Amino acid sequence: MSKSGSCLCGAVTYTLNETPKEFGACHCDMCRKWSGGIFLGVQASSDKTTVHGAENLTIYTSSPWAERAFCRTCGSSVYYRVTAPGPHEGEYHFGAGTVDDLGDLPLTGELFIDNKPGGYSFVEKTHQMTTEEVMALFAPPE
Repeated sequence: MSKSGSCLCGAVTYTLNETPKEFGACHCDMCRKWSGGIFLGVQASSDKTTVHGAENLTIYTSSPWAERAFCRTCGSSVYYRVTAPGPHEGEYHFGAGTVDDLGDLPLTGELFIDNKPGGYSFVEKTHQMTTEEVMALFAPPE
């Protein structure tokens, strides 16, 4: 079963040809600035994802291992994509708010938990990773 999504104005749409099982939260400084708060994302592999209207995206290389895409018409943060060589290369993380119907997908993980502001927390217990743990997982070897 597939899931679909779009930016606010509909200039960019996508189809996830594999139903996601969960979504996660990122508390890093970049995601908070990019999303205006906590970035909630749905992971999708590039070989099971179709993006339509890509010509309406602006791509920003935000680190040596990833890029962020937003709609150049309405400004919606559409996805974060891993660009570094390795097992996660090409992996998308679509903004959970851009998915047309999240249904009852559970929030299962939080990245950069040591950067999370103290003023909020999730009720449900999640798998939490620190900056050091995330960097070991995603950052390209030097």
